[in-house]
Amino acid sequence: MGLITGVLLLPLAPARGVVWVAERLQDAAERELYDPGVVRAQLAALNQDLDEGHITLAEFEADEERLLDRLYAAGTGPTPTNRR
Repeated sequence: MGLITGVLLLPLAPARGVVWVAERLQDAAERELYDPGVVRAQLAALNQDLDEGHITLAEFEADEERLLDRLYAAGTGPTPTNRR
């Protein structure tokens, strides 16, 4: 980057910094969202909630479907053809 380009683009530095931080936050959120360990822990907690009567079977099935879709999107777990 030349001296003139650097000086002309200097006012944009804060905006570029904010964009960089936002991209890092998005990457971290996606890693956590699709982390198979996190999804499996959420499935276990969901099963426990059903066993303890905190949620209905319909709520369980809806949440389980959502979590299994995330697990499949992460590329782990059983294939969708093995589902009920």
